[in-house]
Amino acid sequence: MKITKRTLPKNLPLLLKERVSQCPKVYLQAVKDKNSVWQYYTYEEFYESVIAFAQALLSIGIKRGDNIALMSDNRREWFITDYAILCLGSADVPRGCDSMGTEMRFITAYADCKFGFFENERQLCKILEKIEKVPLLKTVILFDKMTAEAEERAKNEGLTFYYFEDLLEKGRAIVAENPLEKKAQIEAEMEKTSPDDVATMIFTSGTTGTPKGVMLTHNNYISQLSVIHDFIGCKEGDWWMTILPVWHVFERLIQYVAVHMKCGLAYSKPAAPVLLPDMASIRPQWICGVPRLWEALANGVIRTMKKTGGLKYKMFNFFIKIGSAYANMKNYVFWNIPQLSVKKRCRFCDTMIGLLPWLCLWPLHKLGDILVFKKIREKMGGRISIAISGGGALQKEIDNFYRAIGLNLLEGYGMSETAPVVSFRDYKHPRPGVVGIVFPTMELRIVAEEHGVIKSMNHLGPGKQGLIVLRSPQVMKGYYKRPDLTEKVIDKDGWLNTGDLGIMSHDGEIKITGRAKDTIVLLDGENIEPGIIESALLASDFIESVMVVGQDKKYLGALIVPSKDNIISYAEENKIPYETYESLLTDSRIHKLIEGIISDTINTANGFRICEKIFKFVLVPKSFEAGVELSAKLEMMRYKIAEIYKSEINSLFE
Repeated sequence: MKITKRTLPKNLPLLLKERVSQCPKVYLQAVKDKNSVWQYYTYEEFYESVIAFAQALLSIGIKRGDNIALMSDNRREWFITDYAILCLGSADVPRGCDSMGTEMRFITAYADCKFGFFENERQLCKILEKIEKVPLLKTVILFDKMTAEAEERAKNEGLTFYYFEDLLEKGRAIVAENPLEKKAQIEAEMEKTSPDDVATMIFTSGTTGTPKGVMLTHNNYISQLSVIHDFIGCKEGDWWMTILPVWHVFERLIQYVAVHMKCGLAYSKPAAPVLLPDMASIRPQWICGVPRLWEALANGVIRTMKKTGGLKYKMFNFFIKIGSAYANMKNYVFWNIPQLSVKKRCRFCDTMIGLLPWLCLWPLHKLGDILVFKKIREKMGGRISIAISGGGALQKEIDNFYRAIGLNLLEGYGMSETAPVVSFRDYKHPRPGVVGIVFPTMELRIVAEEHGVIKSMNHLGPGKQGLIVLRSPQVMKGYYKRPDLTEKVIDKDGWLNTGDLGIMSHDGEIKITGRAKDTIVLLDGENIEPGIIESALLASDFIESVMVVGQDKKYLGALIVPSKDNIISYAEENKIPYETYESLLTDSRIHKLIEGIISDTINTANGFRICEKIFKFVLVPKSFEAGVELSAKLEMMRYKIAEIYKSEINSLFE
């Protein structure tokens, strides 16, 4: 793959300014009004709003170096606010509307936010519940109007509040006094921002325990934008349908990709009844979603066809199988087979394996495209040929479904600490089973490890599994106010320990094989620190050991070793008959006991997020032993437990 690095301005606001001068009349934003009619805003109009809003923020006291809370879902006002904050040399601290009050208060207080943006009254009330937890917060701005009661409550708590539209009008009035001078004032502030200045602080998992505010700089974004055009081939005027929470690091990047590539952003929701009509209206060329969204859309199509039944359903199933087989044979012909073995594959042999079946399947595939596949793609607007999946591993059967219908679903790999993209599938040669080519901004190695600890920094070479470490200008500045945690993941030479296990292919692509670190990433991209949940459950007298699982799944499950003596005592006290301890653990009353402990412990009242709920569990009769499931220090060896109890873990997600 040929990579051409482009020279870009030194920070994000200057990149926007440059694009506005190049394509002022191209649409940047499309938003539905109260009547569900699409309203369009050009780059020029957007930039004027950013300049005006930056002036308004200056007038209320926001200055360079401030951290500004930004608690809202993705919407037009969010992006204007983001850029206005960046123009002034401040940094935003984002979170979404699904965040709980404990999270929002913790983040706002820990990041020293004196100013905060909130989408609506409901979000602000999460702060007001325990306003004493955020003593520095004095000024709030809301995107939507509050009730009179909520306004009075905010005043009584000593908060000064503004509304977005009022501030925007105030900013426009300030600019109107002397347009050239006021615009020049903000643009002068843009020039003062260095590449190493923090643009945003994204809090990863663990905010109910160890705080980890990932500080991402302007250069973290600019460095990957300088090469991303060779991985995402969008053109000027293309539309992105934006649906992911914008505080997630991947969607945040996509916002800047759209600006860099002179594209537009159309705002929708990740729910099929809303998303599909919006896609039919906007007809976007690009969309980015988490694996769970792609799974939901695929399953929705399958359920719809199943309901029709009869010949149509049989025809649908037949052509999906044909499409999948055709895509697989095409991969052999065009050498899109991952080169993951130690010994390199023979290209000529692969081509010969696939050539005849591919040619034979072509007429049936073409017929399937006319009768089935094209109609499915038209439901998504008809112009999408490439889509992006991020925030977790894409399940093989879902990947196969989209390849079958002719939609190139590109998968990538990254993390918050790398802002985020580490690798990305080549859209010209998308190889299933890998997460793409390592970005040219990355120096990446697969190294020998033991339980996540690096044994040697020597690169293991293709086909060998090891720990993924990397060094790059994309790597974060560090964790806010936690140099000790930063030093644990970034060594003195700048190498970041990702905690992920992987294999490098002969083509420079990466396959993720597991995790050496404990963080769990759910199918919808949520990051979970299992240790916090496990520690809370271990407070119960009835639980001896617990391991939370759920990597790349929809929800969390748990392996639980009950405290044998206490369980037996409970059975005797409650007159629960049993023959063996193993049979006792299958009794519904014991399951209800453990279920009650979980629900009473892991809930929002105790500061846990909804995504941290344990949906299913398995009771393990045998205690974990040193040298088997436990290390010499009696710490859980998660990878060994996962191997020993593979069938039990699989049963949690059937």
